[in-house]
Amino acid sequence: MSEFITIDQIDQLAGIIRSKTSYHPRIAIILGSGLGTLAGAVEQPDIIPYGELPGWPVSTVIGHQGRLVIGRLEGQEVLVMQGRVHYYEGYSMSQVALPVRVTQRLGIESIIVTNAAGAVNPDFEPGQLMLIIDHLNLIGMAGLNPLRGSNLEQLGPRFPDMSQAYDRAYNDIARQVAKENQVTLYEGVYASLAGPSFESPADLRFLRTAGVDAVGMSTVPEVIVARHAGQRVLGISGISNKANLDGNTVTTHEEVLEAGKMIVPRLSTVVRGMLRKI
Repeated sequence: MSEFITIDQIDQLAGIIRSKTSYHPRIAIILGSGLGTLAGAVEQPDIIPYGELPGWPVSTVIGHQGRLVIGRLEGQEVLVMQGRVHYYEGYSMSQVALPVRVTQRLGIESIIVTNAAGAVNPDFEPGQLMLIIDHLNLIGMAGLNPLRGSNLEQLGPRFPDMSQAYDRAYNDIARQVAKENQVTLYEGVYASLAGPSFESPADLRFLRTAGVDAVGMSTVPEVIVARHAGQRVLGISGISNKANLDGNTVTTHEEVLEAGKMIVPRLSTVVRGMLRKI
């Protein structure tokens, strides 16, 4: 597949998905590493493995099951992506963002994007949630922006604004839901790096100096593409490991997946509460 995705390719995938479900979702949920079990709460789902969608990027990472789960959750028709792909897997940024593009052609207006993220803020504890209030697009600043190439004029402007990438009204609802359910909800800035190597202590100290609270290898490209087309975005990170600013601990992907077992019930509470209120 070419580095860049065309509107015809996007529309072909949207058409295939429409042919496989009778639902008309207006909300999409992207589940990150170790968080895929939330998809099990979807009622009477139509399940579409990514492999049945020609050109749809398929994850090679443990903890990303790789399928669409479309059905009802808390009275809303939703499309859940049980797993995502990352730039480090060898996909272009345009391919990484393709699933979000397809949701736009399906008429989906809002996206809840989740991830497992490493703590940069030393006060953050593993197993808790962080509401993303802004991001630092380091991978994009280096040139790897998902909007690179010809602009898809049917979807959005050449130079989209990112001053409010994360919907402030949705953030307020998430805060309210967390408070009502006694769920700890940190707030902070998420930094997106290319990966797949975890950050060095010097990397983390640099990010902390820049005002970053959590770091990962996903999410920001999806958010940029979502906002390009005017979709509303809520972002939540599950904190998977403690900040390693001094280099005295070793971070592993197994640790990230294990933390997901603590994160999922809390994430489920907030996401389901959001769906009831929006």
